[in-house]
Amino acid sequence: MANDMLLSQDTYKKIDREVAKFPADQKQSAVMAALAIAQDEKGWLAPETMQDVADYLGMPAIAVQEVATFYNMYNTKPVGKHKISICTNLPCQLSGGDRAAAHLKHKLGIDFRETTADGQFTLVEGECMGACGDAPVLLVNNKRMCSWMSNEKIDGLIAELSEVTPK
Repeated sequence: MANDMLLSQDTYKKIDREVAKFPADQKQSAVMAALAIAQDEKGWLAPETMQDVADYLGMPAIAVQEVATFYNMYNTKPVGKHKISICTNLPCQLSGGDRAAAHLKHKLGIDFRETTADGQFTLVEGECMGACGDAPVLLVNNKRMCSWMSNEKIDGLIAELSEVTPK
């Protein structure tokens, strides 16, 4: 592979495993997985990262950008080490979502779509996470669902995530 590739060899191997799930002439079908894998390595999807994914999958860069900007699990701007999405749909709002959002904003000292000064936390509004009965619901880094988030559970989550931050 050329030395000018943007992502690590390990990341390309992971993308190759996703590409292998589709017919050879449809490798662009792996674009969502490829973007998630690239984001896991880089933290966010810079224009050059999206271009690299497009080149690797043999598809137009604009098509990759359309996918990355349509779905809110993709970060097209830098985010903190821990991106916390809080569901802001009505069922969560009626079950404490407003309170949880206010508590998070106060605790972190940021508003939605902002990142703490230390670069550790970004807070974003989320759409329905399919767990209305578990409200309020948070999603950490698009992978970890946290349910029934009382102020105490939020405080514990922030403390836990702060501890795993590399020195």
